[in-house]
Amino acid sequence: MLLALTACSSSDDSSSGSPATSAPAAGSTTASAPAKVTGSVTVFAAASLKESFTTLGKQFETAYPGTKVTFNFGGSDTLAASITSGAPADVFAAASPATMKTVTDAGDGQGDPSTFVRNQLEIATLPGNPQHIATLKDLTKSGLKVALCAKTVPCGSAAQKALTASKLSLTPVSYEQDVKSALTKVELKEVDAAVVYQTDVKAAGGKVDGVQFPESANAINAYPIVALKDAPNAAAAQAFIALVKSAEGQKVLTQAGFLNP
Repeated sequence: MLLALTACSSSDDSSSGSPATSAPAAGSTTASAPAKVTGSVTVFAAASLKESFTTLGKQFETAYPGTKVTFNFGGSDTLAASITSGAPADVFAAASPATMKTVTDAGDGQGDPSTFVRNQLEIATLPGNPQHIATLKDLTKSGLKVALCAKTVPCGSAAQKALTASKLSLTPVSYEQDVKSALTKVELKEVDAAVVYQTDVKAAGGKVDGVQFPESANAINAYPIVALKDAPNAAAAQAFIALVKSAEGQKVLTQAGFLNP
C-alpha cells in the first residue's frame, strides 16, 4: 500500500510536464517519478492508440530499466468486458467515457479516470480517392462499399452520431469490431471507404487518403485512462499513466494526430 501511495503522489508531480524519460537512478526517490518501478505492466488500450502507445511503451522501458510493457489493443467495449470479467491488467485507456464507465461502474477502477486526449473522425478512402468522396453524404451513394466500426465501439458510436445529426442513413457492407479492422478493409481494397479516426489515417501513411468532414466536429471522442483496482503492478500502472499525461507523452500523442484533452 505504501508503494502504491508513493507512486500516486509521485505521478501527480510528473504529469505537470517533466519529461518521463528522466527517470531516477535505481533505488533513488525524486518528486518527479515513482520510486522502485520494476516488473511488468499490462495496458489494455483502444486500438486507435496502438502506434502512439507502442512508442510510449518503449520510452517507459528505457526510463525504467528492467520493466516490460505488454499491450492488449482492441475495441474498447471488448476490452472493458474482459476487465470486468477478471482479466488481469494494470491500466485501461478507452476511446470514450461511455466505455470507461462500464469498468468504473463495476468497481474495477482505482480512482477517477482522467481524459488525456481527444480524437476526431475522418473518412479513409482508397489512395487517390477514385470514387471522388468529398462529404459524409457521398458515402450513401448507391454501389459504394463502406465499412463502419460496430455501433458498440466508440468509433462506431461517433460515426452514428454524425450520421444521425446529418439526417443520413448508411448501411455498410460490414461492421468491424475495432477501428483498425475498419481501416484494414480499405487498405486491402475490400471497401471503397471507412469512417475511422484521423489518427488512423495518419498512421496508415500512403495506404489510404483522408477526407475530413465538418460533421465530425460534433462527434469528437474523449479518451479517459485509469489504473485498475486489482492491478498486479500498481506502482508501474501509476508511472505509465504519468508518462501518458506528461509533456513528453502528450508530444507523442499530438504528433500522432490526437487532439489536446
